[in-house]
Amino acid sequence: MEYRHTPVLLAEVTQQLPLHDGSIIVDCTLGGAGHAKRMAEFIAPTGILVGIDQDDAALAAAADALRLGQQTVLIKGNFGDLDDLLVEAGIPYVDGFLFDLGVSSPQLDVRGRGFSYHEDVLLDMRMDASSTQPTAAAVINTYDEGSLARILRDYGEERWATRIAAFIVAARARQPIETTAELVEIVKAAIPAGARREGPHPARRTFQALRIEVNGELEVLERGLRAAIRWLRPGGRIAVISYHSLEDRITKQIFAEYAGGCVCPPDLPICRCGNSPVLRIVTRKPVVPTTAEIEVNPRARSAKLRVAEKLADSTT
Repeated sequence: MEYRHTPVLLAEVTQQLPLHDGSIIVDCTLGGAGHAKRMAEFIAPTGILVGIDQDDAALAAAADALRLGQQTVLIKGNFGDLDDLLVEAGIPYVDGFLFDLGVSSPQLDVRGRGFSYHEDVLLDMRMDASSTQPTAAAVINTYDEGSLARILRDYGEERWATRIAAFIVAARARQPIETTAELVEIVKAAIPAGARREGPHPARRTFQALRIEVNGELEVLERGLRAAIRWLRPGGRIAVISYHSLEDRITKQIFAEYAGGCVCPPDLPICRCGNSPVLRIVTRKPVVPTTAEIEVNPRARSAKLRVAEKLADSTT
């Protein structure tokens, strides 16, 4: 299947990032280069576009799409390792970062990746299908019941986490759980019929939780954002598009931490910590898609864009 991905909040991203001739821009979640291709047009002819992705199919599609005159650097890797990746690429500083989080449409649509609860394939869910990291099947079949319940509760915000975990453990005692369809049936059996009649697909939260666990997404996001703040030059900006509350909460908290400055107790007469603000929060409230965009691209409906700017007198 051709790698097609409709970029979310494209106009808003290009308005918020400092895109001009000569800018160094890093797309930490390259995908099919939907955002990157548009950003590259703004920074030509002397700008540098760095695209990072851990999916070979995404990198191949991006390499085909980014046939432009200015310099492009495509890197296979995880943005949690941003420091190492940018050093290896010889990038001196960055004017703008984009993080478009979550799983892309092609990863959901292409059979065999195991991200979708609408198909019957092996439980995989690795963003980098060539990696040796444990698959979703390994998580389901080896984690103890308490750990499974915690993952479903914390990463999926699943109301029935304890019950689903118990049903998984009981099912795998009979035979290993290997496919997405098997897991869907277990989840459906665990959730009472009345709770399944309304709302999203009953397995959606379970699949989200497993994907986050398999790929370590929340830990990676925190490391990547902190590294990006270090690499930004004064006046540079970070744009983060999140699709669920966990990602958005981490982004909001880290932006607030770096924008906060002094952390001394309020009763101290003078500042002892020496901390000063590093960021200015540009979007006090997240930017969300228009109704028109959601109609064209329903997967954009939960997107939230937050933007922060590196302060000119920051030394971080």
